[in-house]
Amino acid sequence: MNDILPPKRPITNQPARPTQQPPARPVGTMPFAQRPAVTQRAAVPTASAPPASPVSPPKPVKLPRVVPKKDETLLEAPKAPVLLEPPKKKRSVKKIVGWCIGVLIIVLLFAVGWAVLWYDDALRPVTKDESDKIRVEIKDGSSPDQIGQLLEEKKLIRSSLAFDIYTRLSDTRSKLQAGVYTLSPTESTEDIVAHIASGKIDQFSITFLPGATLAENRQGLISAGYSAAEVDAALEKTYDLPLFQDKPASADLEGYIYGETYTFPGNATVEEVLTGTFKEFYSKLTENNLIAEFKKHDLNLYQAITLASIIQREVPTAEDQKQVAQVFYTRLDKGMELGSDVTYQYAAEKFGLERTPELDSPYNTRKYPGLPPGPIATPGLTALQAVAAPATGDYIYFLSGDDDKTYFSRTDEEHEAAIRDHCQVKCSVL
Repeated sequence: MNDILPPKRPITNQPARPTQQPPARPVGTMPFAQRPAVTQRAAVPTASAPPASPVSPPKPVKLPRVVPKKDETLLEAPKAPVLLEPPKKKRSVKKIVGWCIGVLIIVLLFAVGWAVLWYDDALRPVTKDESDKIRVEIKDGSSPDQIGQLLEEKKLIRSSLAFDIYTRLSDTRSKLQAGVYTLSPTESTEDIVAHIASGKIDQFSITFLPGATLAENRQGLISAGYSAAEVDAALEKTYDLPLFQDKPASADLEGYIYGETYTFPGNATVEEVLTGTFKEFYSKLTENNLIAEFKKHDLNLYQAITLASIIQREVPTAEDQKQVAQVFYTRLDKGMELGSDVTYQYAAEKFGLERTPELDSPYNTRKYPGLPPGPIATPGLTALQAVAAPATGDYIYFLSGDDDKTYFSRTDEEHEAAIRDHCQVKCSVL
């Protein structure tokens, strides 16, 4: 028995049409139910089925164009894949504010640190080296700001601003007092403020040395705190005192600033300081009756001071000074030049000339006889006493040996021998 069934015959004699799949509906097109109906052709009845013949495939159905209604949007498929970036996170406002505050705090800490370092440095002394005292006069009614500016101009403090801050913090602004103060750049701002706030009237000491020149004494006054202008004005002034009775009007004050240590109030002027030295000088002359003794040697006061100044520069001890005075008196009596090296050396320094024994200057007593035009330094009391009462003897030469001893000679031969034996170094110095 054959289990294979014969193939089923088609119900109609028309060939089977391929099953048509509904075309894919584009995204955004109208739903299928809303599409207009498609009219199909009705089957034509036939009397008899003709022989099977190939049937051409049906023509594709053309669908009408769908137009979107108002407020309806058609979605189109993307032409290419689009990679979407993850959304960026928005920074928190709190984080931004916190960051700004942190930066501000760092800046403020840096600024505060710098300010503290600057303030500490600004209060330090201007210099640590020993320096001259400076006189400062704070006038009545001066404000703390004006005082700070004055101190800064005098180079006594580093900063007037630091001075202002310190006086505010230390509550000393109202305690600063007017007066004349002697201050130093080696003092700190704190020390200077305490000094001015104390209100003490300063006193200062100044020393003028025997044998010092006028130029050296001038510098001593400047070192005491006076300005160069103040000192020069005082040195050019005319003083009506007994000490200057024989001084030529054209002569300066060389030889008249008596060597001694003096103490003056802080508000003393240069004129007052000089006047104090002049009075001290004259008191020494009168106490020792020196003016009358000078006259016994036919010397007026100016001439005696001149001779004493040379002796002061030549030898330091009182005994040698008396013997040197004897030598000079002997040479003057004989009409000889004094022959003192210190006189031409003084002239060379005073006038800025070459230092040589041949210097053409009336101060050069190796070239010109008699006394020089004026004193070459300030004589001390022992030199003045030597001029008033010289030693006895007939020496006409002397020299200061290399051993700092003074050797006297009566003849030129003895003098040359003394040079050879005792003055190889000093006697070679011009």
